[in-house]
Amino acid sequence: MKNKLKIVVCIGSSCFARGNARNVEVIEHFIKERHLADSVELSISGGLCSGCCADGPNIIVNDRMYHNMTPDGMLEILNRLFPSA
Repeated sequence: MKNKLKIVVCIGSSCFARGNARNVEVIEHFIKERHLADSVELSISGGLCSGCCADGPNIIVNDRMYHNMTPDGMLEILNRLFPSA
């Protein structure tokens, strides 16, 4: 089996207020719906973005940070990474 996809969602006050709680729901639903629990490692963290709070909500996918993440943007990333799942 290949390495797990690692997703870290910031729930620091700024990212949480800007909508990352909804992004967590989207990710969890995607994982459950597509039976990807063994393929995705989801972590929730406060203050992971090293001063990028104004650019939130911030999410890291395999060490790449995404800013201003929306639920639609998160789904786009997940569908690109798991096209046939």
